[in-house]
Amino acid sequence: MESRTEPAEREPDIRVREPGAKAARKPDTSARPPLVRELLLVVGLFLVYKFGRQLANGHTGEAFRNAHHIWDAERTLHLPGEGSVQHALIGDETLIHVANTYYATVHFPATLLFLVWLYLRRPRHYVWTRRVLAALTAAALVLHLGFPLAPPRMLGAAHLVDTAQVYGPSVYSAKPATDTMANQFAAMPSLHFGWALMLAVGMIVATSTRWRWLWLLHPLLTLLVVVGTANHYWLDALVATALLGIALAVIRLPRAGRSRVVHRSTRTSAPTSPPAPAAAPASAPVLASPSSDLITSGAGR
Repeated sequence: MESRTEPAEREPDIRVREPGAKAARKPDTSARPPLVRELLLVVGLFLVYKFGRQLANGHTGEAFRNAHHIWDAERTLHLPGEGSVQHALIGDETLIHVANTYYATVHFPATLLFLVWLYLRRPRHYVWTRRVLAALTAAALVLHLGFPLAPPRMLGAAHLVDTAQVYGPSVYSAKPATDTMANQFAAMPSLHFGWALMLAVGMIVATSTRWRWLWLLHPLLTLLVVVGTANHYWLDALVATALLGIALAVIRLPRAGRSRVVHRSTRTSAPTSPPAPAAAPASAPVLASPSSDLITSGAGR
């Protein structure tokens, strides 16, 4: 299948050439959507998602039944236990506090900064990324409503610690049923991981530096954090990866437009006529009138 995420096409640009200087590459703002419309669209999508997640509240029994099914499925698939990551984090109280802080503070700001940078520097990639993130989030919302899932920190069979409540900081209420800010029974898929993975993919596609592959460290670190803090199962991340893969396969990156070369002059002046030819010397031969075929000497007869 043709890859959708290869950094083969550059962002459309305008080359501005100053007199005596090389052409400077500037982003082509023709691909940039209006700012006010984008702000309203992004805020609207966020509010729909937040209110939509709240609809899944109140399905406590179903959420715990699904949690047992997921836990058993992971053991059947011989996936590593989430406890192995948590034990490594809990071994250092500073490390587990950093992990909780990362979970609580990095998710939304990192995604927002990512979108702002694309909007300003890579408008074409911004439009593509916004569409992919919207599709991924919409699919996640459908799963949250149809498959409520208690996170592993609530599952007694997992024998895991709710690190946010024990070590802090925490973004969730200690009693999930009374939490009005978040739906704690929406573990699958993990949008923490899904958005982090899309951030890495987007930066890899939108840039050409040899160091761009280091962006993959962000979803890798996010995966270790969401699992180590017992907020998500391994399968939550796998399902998020599958949904993102489908979105990337369906939503194409818009084609780049052709570059334009704009010559910019530092001063303007009226066009000048070519210089008049110098007068011929008196001794030089001159051409006779058009009606004559004879060439005479300028010295006279």
